[in-house]
Amino acid sequence: MRIGVNVRLITGNRMEGVGRFIMETLSRIIESHKEHHFVLFFDRKIDNSFSRYEHVTCVVLKPMAIHPILWYVWFEWRIPQALKKYKIDVFLSPDGFSSLRTQVPVCMVVHDLAFLHYPHFFKKRTAFYYKLYVKKFIRSAKTIAAVSEFTKKDIIENTGVASSKVEVIGSAAGDGFRPVDENTQEKVKEKLTNGKNFFLFVGAIHPRKNVLNLIKAFSLFKKKTKSDVKLVLAGRMAWKSSNIQEAVKYFKYTGDLIHLDFIPEKELTEVMGSALAVVYPSFFEGFGLPILEAMHCDVPVITSNVSSMPEVGGEAALYVDPANIEDIATKLNIINADAELRKQLVERGIIQRNKFSWDKIANKLWDCIVRSYRTG
Repeated sequence: MRIGVNVRLITGNRMEGVGRFIMETLSRIIESHKEHHFVLFFDRKIDNSFSRYEHVTCVVLKPMAIHPILWYVWFEWRIPQALKKYKIDVFLSPDGFSSLRTQVPVCMVVHDLAFLHYPHFFKKRTAFYYKLYVKKFIRSAKTIAAVSEFTKKDIIENTGVASSKVEVIGSAAGDGFRPVDENTQEKVKEKLTNGKNFFLFVGAIHPRKNVLNLIKAFSLFKKKTKSDVKLVLAGRMAWKSSNIQEAVKYFKYTGDLIHLDFIPEKELTEVMGSALAVVYPSFFEGFGLPILEAMHCDVPVITSNVSSMPEVGGEAALYVDPANIEDIATKLNIINADAELRKQLVERGIIQRNKFSWDKIANKLWDCIVRSYRTG
Protein backbone atom coordinates (compact mmCIF):
# COMPACT_ATOMS: atom_id res chain seq x y z
CA MET A 1 0.00 0.00 0.00
CA ARG A 2 0.91 3.63 -0.49
CA ILE A 3 -0.43 5.39 2.59
CA GLY A 4 -0.87 9.15 2.69
CA VAL A 5 -0.91 10.76 6.13
CA ASN A 6 -1.96 14.23 7.24
CA VAL A 7 0.77 15.26 9.70
CA ARG A 8 0.20 19.02 9.78
CA LEU A 9 0.05 19.02 13.60
CA ILE A 10 3.54 17.54 13.99
CA THR A 11 5.17 20.88 14.72
CA GLY A 12 8.39 20.17 16.58
CA ASN A 13 8.81 20.74 20.30
CA ARG A 14 5.59 22.74 20.77
CA MET A 15 3.21 19.91 19.95
CA GLU A 16 0.09 19.60 22.07
CA GLY A 17 -2.18 16.58 22.60
CA VAL A 18 -3.27 15.71 19.06
CA GLY A 19 0.18 16.36 17.61
CA ARG A 20 1.73 14.03 20.17
CA PHE A 21 -0.93 11.41 19.41
CA ILE A 22 0.01 11.55 15.72
CA MET A 23 3.74 11.32 16.43
CA GLU A 24 3.43 8.42 18.88
CA THR A 25 1.12 6.29 16.72
CA LEU A 26 2.65 7.07 13.34
CA SER A 27 6.25 6.43 14.42
CA ARG A 28 5.26 2.96 15.61
CA ILE A 29 3.24 2.17 12.49
CA ILE A 30 6.07 3.28 10.19
CA GLU A 31 8.62 1.24 12.14
CA SER A 32 6.42 -1.88 12.10
CA HIS A 33 5.31 -1.80 8.44
CA LYS A 34 8.35 -1.27 6.26
CA GLU A 35 6.72 -3.29 3.50
CA HIS A 36 4.46 -0.30 2.77
CA HIS A 37 5.29 3.23 1.60
CA PHE A 38 4.18 6.26 3.59
CA VAL A 39 3.80 9.76 2.18
CA LEU A 40 3.59 12.34 4.97
CA PHE A 41 1.91 15.65 4.17
CA PHE A 42 3.13 18.62 6.21
CA ASP A 43 1.83 22.17 5.86
CA ARG A 44 5.07 23.84 6.99
CA LYS A 45 8.62 22.74 7.84
CA ILE A 46 9.23 18.98 7.65
CA ASP A 47 9.95 17.24 10.95
CA ASN A 48 13.21 15.30 10.62
CA SER A 49 12.03 12.42 12.81
CA PHE A 50 11.08 10.39 9.73
CA SER A 51 13.96 11.24 7.42
CA ARG A 52 15.91 8.06 8.25
CA TYR A 53 13.25 5.79 6.73
CA GLU A 54 13.64 4.75 3.09
CA HIS A 55 9.95 3.82 2.89
CA VAL A 56 8.82 7.35 3.90
CA THR A 57 8.43 10.40 1.67
CA CYS A 58 7.88 13.80 3.29
CA VAL A 59 6.03 16.51 1.37
CA VAL A 60 5.20 20.11 2.26
CA LEU A 61 1.83 21.30 0.95
CA LYS A 62 1.30 25.04 1.14
CA PRO A 63 -0.43 27.08 2.45
CA MET A 64 -0.14 26.53 6.20
CA ALA A 65 -3.57 25.32 7.34
CA ILE A 66 -3.92 27.63 10.34
CA HIS A 67 -7.51 28.92 10.11
CA PRO A 68 -10.82 27.81 8.52
CA ILE A 69 -10.32 29.34 5.06
CA LEU A 70 -6.89 27.75 4.78
CA TRP A 71 -8.21 24.47 6.23
CA TYR A 72 -10.64 24.39 3.32
CA VAL A 73 -7.92 25.12 0.78
CA TRP A 74 -5.57 22.53 2.25
CA PHE A 75 -8.04 19.68 2.72
CA GLU A 76 -10.33 20.23 -0.27
CA TRP A 77 -7.72 21.23 -2.88
CA ARG A 78 -4.13 20.56 -1.90
CA ILE A 79 -4.73 17.15 -0.30
CA PRO A 80 -6.79 15.68 -3.21
CA GLN A 81 -4.16 16.90 -5.68
CA ALA A 82 -1.37 15.34 -3.62
CA LEU A 83 -3.19 12.04 -3.13
CA LYS A 84 -3.55 11.76 -6.89
CA LYS A 85 0.03 12.87 -7.65
CA TYR A 86 1.61 10.39 -5.24
CA LYS A 87 -0.76 7.54 -6.19
CA ILE A 88 -2.05 7.09 -2.64
CA ASP A 89 -4.11 3.97 -1.88
CA VAL A 90 -5.48 5.04 1.50
CA PHE A 91 -5.42 8.35 3.40
CA LEU A 92 -4.97 8.58 7.18
CA SER A 93 -6.16 11.85 8.71
CA PRO A 94 -5.54 11.66 12.47
CA ASP A 95 -6.50 15.20 13.51
CA GLY A 96 -10.29 15.09 13.19
CA PHE A 97 -10.39 16.64 9.69
CA SER A 98 -10.61 15.03 6.27
CA SER A 99 -11.31 15.77 2.61
CA LEU A 100 -14.60 15.51 0.73
CA ARG A 101 -13.00 15.97 -2.70
CA THR A 102 -11.09 12.71 -2.96
CA GLN A 103 -12.09 9.20 -4.00
CA VAL A 104 -9.20 7.72 -1.99
CA PRO A 105 -10.55 5.74 1.01
CA VAL A 106 -10.08 7.64 4.28
CA CYS A 107 -9.30 6.47 7.80
CA MET A 108 -10.12 9.38 10.12
CA VAL A 109 -9.29 9.76 13.81
CA VAL A 110 -11.87 11.68 15.87
CA HIS A 111 -10.70 13.05 19.21
CA ASP A 112 -13.92 14.79 20.27
CA LEU A 113 -17.06 16.55 19.10
CA ALA A 114 -16.80 19.42 21.57
CA PHE A 115 -17.98 21.93 18.98
CA LEU A 116 -21.45 20.33 19.05
CA HIS A 117 -21.80 20.60 22.82
CA TYR A 118 -19.99 23.87 23.51
CA PRO A 119 -19.99 25.93 20.29
CA HIS A 120 -19.72 29.16 22.31
CA PHE A 121 -16.26 28.08 23.47
CA PHE A 122 -14.94 28.39 19.90
CA LYS A 123 -14.25 31.30 17.62
CA LYS A 124 -17.28 31.86 15.41
CA ARG A 125 -15.61 30.98 12.11
CA THR A 126 -14.01 27.89 13.67
CA ALA A 127 -17.33 26.67 15.03
CA PHE A 128 -18.95 27.36 11.65
CA TYR A 129 -16.33 25.28 9.82
CA TYR A 130 -16.67 22.39 12.27
CA LYS A 131 -20.46 22.48 12.08
CA LEU A 132 -20.42 22.60 8.28
CA TYR A 133 -17.83 19.89 7.62
CA VAL A 134 -16.99 17.50 10.47
CA LYS A 135 -20.16 15.40 10.28
CA LYS A 136 -19.68 15.15 6.51
CA PHE A 137 -16.07 14.07 7.04
CA ILE A 138 -17.19 11.35 9.43
CA ARG A 139 -19.92 10.06 7.14
CA SER A 140 -17.65 10.01 4.08
CA ALA A 141 -14.72 8.20 5.78
CA LYS A 142 -14.43 4.45 5.37
CA THR A 143 -13.46 3.93 9.01
CA ILE A 144 -13.41 6.11 12.12
CA ALA A 145 -10.95 5.65 14.98
CA ALA A 146 -12.26 7.13 18.24
CA VAL A 147 -10.02 7.84 21.22
CA SER A 148 -12.60 6.71 23.82
CA GLU A 149 -15.85 4.81 24.25
CA PHE A 150 -17.46 8.14 25.11
CA THR A 151 -16.32 9.65 21.81
CA LYS A 152 -17.56 6.61 19.86
CA LYS A 153 -21.00 6.94 21.45
CA ASP A 154 -21.00 10.68 20.75
CA ILE A 155 -20.12 10.10 17.09
CA ILE A 156 -22.86 7.51 16.58
CA GLU A 157 -25.53 9.60 18.33
CA ASN A 158 -24.70 12.79 16.43
CA THR A 159 -23.89 11.52 12.94
CA GLY A 160 -25.96 8.36 12.57
CA VAL A 161 -23.03 6.24 11.33
CA ALA A 162 -23.08 2.52 12.08
CA SER A 163 -21.35 1.31 15.23
CA SER A 164 -19.33 -1.13 13.12
CA LYS A 165 -17.69 1.81 11.32
CA VAL A 166 -16.22 3.26 14.54
CA GLU A 167 -13.33 1.57 16.34
CA VAL A 168 -12.20 2.66 19.81
CA ILE A 169 -8.41 2.81 19.83
CA GLY A 170 -7.72 4.95 22.92
CA SER A 171 -4.80 7.22 23.67
CA ALA A 172 -1.79 7.11 25.99
CA ALA A 173 0.87 9.16 27.73
CA GLY A 174 4.26 9.86 26.20
CA ASP A 175 7.12 7.57 27.18
CA GLY A 176 8.87 10.48 28.89
CA PHE A 177 6.25 10.80 31.63
CA ARG A 178 7.55 9.01 34.72
CA PRO A 179 8.09 9.65 38.45
CA VAL A 180 10.86 12.05 39.43
CA ASP A 181 13.13 11.72 42.45
CA GLU A 182 12.81 13.80 45.61
CA ASN A 183 15.87 15.87 44.79
CA THR A 184 14.32 16.93 41.46
CA GLN A 185 11.03 17.67 43.19
CA GLU A 186 12.72 19.96 45.67
CA LYS A 187 14.62 21.79 42.92
CA VAL A 188 11.43 22.30 40.88
CA LYS A 189 9.49 23.60 43.87
CA GLU A 190 12.33 25.89 44.91
CA LYS A 191 12.43 27.35 41.40
CA LEU A 192 8.66 27.68 40.85
CA THR A 193 7.06 28.22 44.23
CA ASN A 194 9.82 29.05 46.72
CA GLY A 195 9.71 25.47 47.97
CA LYS A 196 5.93 25.29 48.52
CA ASN A 197 3.62 22.50 47.37
CA PHE A 198 1.49 23.24 44.32
CA PHE A 199 -1.51 22.08 42.34
CA LEU A 200 -0.88 21.83 38.60
CA PHE A 201 -3.15 22.42 35.62
CA VAL A 202 -1.80 21.33 32.21
CA GLY A 203 -3.29 22.25 28.83
CA ALA A 204 -4.02 25.06 26.41
CA ILE A 205 -5.93 27.68 28.36
CA HIS A 206 -9.35 28.38 26.88
CA PRO A 207 -12.95 28.25 28.16
CA ARG A 208 -13.57 24.51 27.63
CA LYS A 209 -10.72 23.67 30.00
CA ASN A 210 -12.58 25.46 32.82
CA VAL A 211 -9.53 27.31 34.13
CA LEU A 212 -11.58 30.27 35.32
CA ASN A 213 -13.61 28.07 37.68
CA LEU A 214 -10.40 26.42 38.83
CA ILE A 215 -8.93 29.83 39.71
CA LYS A 216 -12.12 30.79 41.57
CA ALA A 217 -12.11 27.46 43.42
CA PHE A 218 -8.44 27.87 44.33
CA SER A 219 -9.20 31.34 45.71
CA LEU A 220 -11.99 29.84 47.82
CA PHE A 221 -9.64 27.09 48.98
CA LYS A 222 -7.06 29.70 50.02
CA LYS A 223 -9.67 31.77 51.85
CA LYS A 224 -11.00 28.79 53.82
CA THR A 225 -7.74 27.01 54.63
CA LYS A 226 -5.07 29.75 54.71
CA SER A 227 -2.85 27.12 53.08
CA ASP A 228 0.47 28.08 51.48
CA VAL A 229 -0.13 25.69 48.55
CA LYS A 230 0.13 27.40 45.16
CA LEU A 231 -1.52 26.85 41.76
CA VAL A 232 0.60 26.48 38.61
CA LEU A 233 -0.94 26.77 35.14
CA ALA A 234 1.16 25.16 32.39
CA GLY A 235 -0.22 26.00 28.95
CA ARG A 236 -0.43 28.69 26.31
CA MET A 237 -3.21 31.25 26.41
CA ALA A 238 -5.47 30.12 23.55
CA TRP A 239 -8.71 31.45 22.07
CA LYS A 240 -11.27 33.34 24.17
CA SER A 241 -8.90 33.47 27.15
CA SER A 242 -9.08 37.22 27.91
CA ASN A 243 -11.17 36.75 31.07
CA ILE A 244 -8.76 34.07 32.27
CA GLN A 245 -5.82 36.38 31.62
CA GLU A 246 -7.56 39.06 33.67
CA ALA A 247 -8.15 36.58 36.51
CA VAL A 248 -4.48 35.60 36.50
CA LYS A 249 -3.32 39.23 36.36
CA TYR A 250 -5.52 40.43 39.22
CA PHE A 251 -5.64 37.28 41.37
CA LYS A 252 -6.27 38.19 44.98
CA TYR A 253 -3.53 36.00 46.47
CA THR A 254 -0.49 37.59 44.87
CA GLY A 255 2.31 35.13 44.19
CA ASP A 256 0.16 32.05 44.71
CA LEU A 257 -0.87 31.71 41.06
CA ILE A 258 1.91 31.02 38.54
CA HIS A 259 1.46 30.85 34.77
CA LEU A 260 4.23 29.02 32.90
CA ASP A 261 2.92 29.14 29.33
CA PHE A 262 3.67 26.07 27.16
CA ILE A 263 6.56 23.89 28.35
CA PRO A 264 8.10 20.91 26.48
CA GLU A 265 7.60 17.33 27.63
CA LYS A 266 10.90 16.83 29.49
CA GLU A 267 10.41 19.95 31.61
CA LEU A 268 6.69 19.24 31.97
CA THR A 269 7.46 15.78 33.35
CA GLU A 270 9.65 17.28 36.06
CA VAL A 271 7.03 19.90 36.95
CA MET A 272 4.19 17.36 36.91
CA GLY A 273 6.17 14.83 38.94
CA SER A 274 6.75 17.51 41.60
CA ALA A 275 3.10 18.55 41.96
CA LEU A 276 0.90 17.81 44.97
CA ALA A 277 -1.82 16.90 42.46
CA VAL A 278 -2.81 17.52 38.87
CA VAL A 279 -6.15 19.32 38.65
CA TYR A 280 -8.00 18.96 35.35
CA PRO A 281 -11.62 20.14 35.76
CA SER A 282 -12.44 20.42 32.04
CA PHE A 283 -16.05 20.79 30.88
CA PHE A 284 -15.58 18.31 28.03
CA GLU A 285 -12.87 15.95 26.78
CA GLY A 286 -12.68 13.30 24.11
CA PHE A 287 -9.99 11.63 26.22
CA GLY A 288 -8.19 13.86 28.76
CA LEU A 289 -4.51 13.06 28.35
CA PRO A 290 -3.12 14.98 31.39
CA ILE A 291 -5.05 12.55 33.63
CA LEU A 292 -2.98 9.66 32.30
CA GLU A 293 0.26 11.65 32.22
CA ALA A 294 -0.15 12.42 35.93
CA MET A 295 -0.64 8.73 36.71
CA HIS A 296 2.63 7.92 34.93
CA CYS A 297 4.33 10.51 37.13
CA ASP A 298 2.85 8.93 40.31
CA VAL A 299 0.85 12.07 41.01
CA PRO A 300 -2.80 12.05 42.20
CA VAL A 301 -5.49 13.52 39.96
CA ILE A 302 -8.57 15.67 40.46
CA THR A 303 -10.72 15.75 37.33
CA SER A 304 -14.29 16.18 36.10
CA ASN A 305 -17.09 13.65 36.40
CA VAL A 306 -18.31 14.26 32.82
CA SER A 307 -17.65 13.07 29.22
CA SER A 308 -14.63 10.74 28.87
CA MET A 309 -12.76 11.70 32.01
CA PRO A 310 -14.20 9.01 34.34
CA GLU A 311 -13.37 6.47 31.62
CA VAL A 312 -9.72 7.53 31.66
CA GLY A 313 -9.43 8.09 35.40
CA GLY A 314 -11.31 4.97 36.54
CA GLU A 315 -10.99 4.49 40.29
CA ALA A 316 -7.69 6.36 40.36
CA ALA A 317 -8.99 9.95 40.39
CA LEU A 318 -10.97 12.26 42.64
CA TYR A 319 -13.96 13.65 40.70
CA VAL A 320 -15.64 17.06 40.70
CA ASP A 321 -18.62 18.72 39.11
CA PRO A 322 -16.80 21.17 36.79
CA ALA A 323 -19.58 23.76 37.13
CA ASN A 324 -19.50 23.69 40.94
CA ILE A 325 -16.77 25.95 42.34
CA GLU A 326 -17.51 24.83 45.92
CA ASP A 327 -17.04 21.19 44.92
CA ILE A 328 -13.70 21.89 43.24
CA ALA A 329 -12.50 23.87 46.28
CA THR A 330 -13.59 21.07 48.62
CA LYS A 331 -11.68 18.45 46.60
CA LEU A 332 -8.58 20.67 46.58
CA ASN A 333 -8.80 20.76 50.37
CA ILE A 334 -9.33 17.00 50.64
CA ILE A 335 -6.37 16.14 48.43
CA ASN A 336 -4.18 18.65 50.28
CA ALA A 337 -5.09 17.39 53.74
CA ASP A 338 -5.21 13.64 53.20
CA ALA A 339 -1.79 12.10 52.52
CA GLU A 340 -3.21 8.59 52.75
CA LEU A 341 -5.76 9.35 50.01
CA ARG A 342 -3.00 10.75 47.80
CA LYS A 343 -1.05 7.52 48.29
CA GLN A 344 -4.12 5.40 47.45
CA LEU A 345 -4.82 7.37 44.28
CA VAL A 346 -1.22 6.98 43.13
CA GLU A 347 -1.38 3.21 43.75
CA ARG A 348 -4.64 2.93 41.80
CA GLY A 349 -3.12 5.10 39.06
CA ILE A 350 -0.32 2.59 38.53
CA ILE A 351 -2.95 -0.04 37.75
CA GLN A 352 -5.13 2.28 35.66
CA ARG A 353 -2.31 3.64 33.49
CA ASN A 354 -1.33 0.15 32.37
CA LYS A 355 -4.64 -0.14 30.51
CA PHE A 356 -3.37 2.37 27.93
CA SER A 357 -0.44 1.55 25.64
CA TRP A 358 0.86 3.32 22.52
CA ASP A 359 1.80 -0.03 20.99
CA LYS A 360 -1.77 -1.33 21.34
CA ILE A 361 -3.18 1.95 20.03
CA ALA A 362 -0.87 1.94 16.99
CA ASN A 363 -1.87 -1.64 16.20
CA LYS A 364 -5.57 -0.77 16.39
CA LEU A 365 -5.06 2.28 14.20
CA TRP A 366 -3.19 0.16 11.66
CA ASP A 367 -6.14 -2.24 11.56
CA CYS A 368 -8.41 0.72 10.80
CA ILE A 369 -6.12 1.83 7.96
CA VAL A 370 -6.14 -1.67 6.44
CA ARG A 371 -9.92 -1.90 6.80
CA SER A 372 -10.34 1.46 5.06
CA TYR A 373 -8.18 0.23 2.17
CA ARG A 374 -10.04 -3.07 1.84
CA THR A 375 -13.48 -1.50 1.96
CA GLY A 376 -12.46 1.29 -0.41
